[in-house]
Amino acid sequence: MNCGYDQKEIVPENYHLLLSEEDIQKRLEKLGEQITRDFKDKTPILIGVLNGSFIFLADLIRFINTDVEMDFIRISSYGDGRESSGHIKILKPLSADIKDRPVIVVEDIVDSGNSIIFLEHMFSAFGPTELKFVTLLNKPSKNMTPIKLDYIGFNIEDKYVIGYGLDDAQLKRNLRSIYYID
Repeated sequence: MNCGYDQKEIVPENYHLLLSEEDIQKRLEKLGEQITRDFKDKTPILIGVLNGSFIFLADLIRFINTDVEMDFIRISSYGDGRESSGHIKILKPLSADIKDRPVIVVEDIVDSGNSIIFLEHMFSAFGPTELKFVTLLNKPSKNMTPIKLDYIGFNIEDKYVIGYGLDDAQLKRNLRSIYYID
């Protein structure tokens, strides 16, 4: 899936490689196989949590071998900072009707787990037949309460990560690999 051009010139010196593009794509293939098995003969709706999940969702659905629909919701608990404020705001509501539908919520990263708990309560109220959660990255050491994650790409240490949809003040989402900052 390498795009054929080098991104070294846009990767600052204080960024350190955590997960290569190849590692990410291999793991997405496995996640796609799991979701395909679990949702065979169903048409789940995948709900991407913007902005960070859009690249993950776009790549993930290409590894799912059953029909899927998709929609997006945008919430914020960070503002422009690097630490969660703990207060979650809905910036773009869900458009799709998920009543009596299987739903998979797609997150880029889970740290405190507050967003997952918020989304689980909110979406459960709409009456889906199933509600599953997939995240590319999980920081188990930061999870503040027990959370339900059905599919996890990678468990990582508590580091500030950038790339592959994850931003640093809205920049660097376009990096194909994931980096951490000292």
